[in-house]
Amino acid sequence: MRAIEILEHFLSRAPWVDRTKTVDRIIIGNPDKAVRRVMVTWMPSLDAVEKAAAGGYDLLMCHEPVFYDHWDYKERPEQIASTEIGARKKALIEEAGLVILRNHDVWDRMPDVGIPYAWADFLGFGRKPVQLGGRDYMHRYDIKPVTLGDLARRVSARTATIGEPFVQVVGDDSVMVSKIGIGTGCATDPAVFRSMGCDLSIVSDDGTSYWREIQQAADEGHPVIRVHHGTSEEPGMATLARYVNENLAGLRADHLPHRPVFHTVRA
Repeated sequence: MRAIEILEHFLSRAPWVDRTKTVDRIIIGNPDKAVRRVMVTWMPSLDAVEKAAAGGYDLLMCHEPVFYDHWDYKERPEQIASTEIGARKKALIEEAGLVILRNHDVWDRMPDVGIPYAWADFLGFGRKPVQLGGRDYMHRYDIKPVTLGDLARRVSARTATIGEPFVQVVGDDSVMVSKIGIGTGCATDPAVFRSMGCDLSIVSDDGTSYWREIQQAADEGHPVIRVHHGTSEEPGMATLARYVNENLAGLRADHLPHRPVFHTVRA
């Protein structure tokens, strides 16, 4: 299967994507390259590119940008190599004959297996939200009442398995919650979750600003659990690799887990 055919497979199944405005495209590499081996990873970091090149992969399928710009300089491709690290990354990709395909707008809303569904299922809420909001990026799940503290511990026990052993919590640990707002990445606004009737928001760091969304939620007495952007989307990368293996004949996909580049230090 050619790289461009893989892209078309996903776009053709996503009527919510405007092809004239989407970031989902072949970022760099030969669109007509025959592909057999695929590496799937959340962030196409230098480390991921090096592993894909060393491992002999034909294509790297990623969720986030390659060259540190949301659009990967779609209208200004010369800017890709305008920094030393950008030029280094580009040279490595080209030397390896690697194709990089971004799957963001499709996978962010793919029913049942896409990013928010996989995140909710990973946390133990299942994949059948009772309500969708925020252009279908933000979901509500209703569960048996539990204290904020107990739910936060349950969430952190799960996130610890993928590199984040702590979660940030806003609110009184003893408060009871049962209508849970789930979002990923930048689609995690507590105000939207509140409008959906949620009494708790599980958000990401890139989707909320402390001085704005978090402080407003705190002032309104709305509990929040916050995790790293990548943590919320990592389960969806596992389902993406599995989807490729089960639905695109002739391809073998391997999932390269992403872990936060930061670490915490205790005084």
